[in-house]
Amino acid sequence: MSVCIVNHEGEMLLHRQRKAAPEPFRKAVAPYRDRLVVAVACLFPWYGLADLCAAEGLSCVLGHALSMTAMHGGKAKNAKIDSHKMAALLRGGLLPQASG
Repeated sequence: MSVCIVNHEGEMLLHRQRKAAPEPFRKAVAPYRDRLVVAVACLFPWYGLADLCAAEGLSCVLGHALSMTAMHGGKAKNAKIDSHKMAALLRGGLLPQASG
C-alpha cells in the first residue's frame, strides 16, 4: 500500500510504500495521528482499512474510484502517484466520495 500524508499547507510529510497490513499502517501514521483523515479508494480491499481506522479511532473517507479517475485525467497504474493525488483532493475538499 502507498501511504501519502500531507499537512494543511500541502507539504508532503510522508510518501512511502508499506506492506498492506495493520501494523505497518499503524507505524506509518503514528507520528501524524492528531487530526489525521485517511482516504481510501473504493477498490476491493477498502473495507479492511476502513475497519482498522474505526478500531484506531481515525476518520476514514471512502473515495469514489471512477470519479477520481475522471477528475485527475486517468488513473495511473502506480499506487504512489494515486495516493498523492488522493491526498491532494482530500486536502482541497474535492475528493469524490462513495458510500460503503
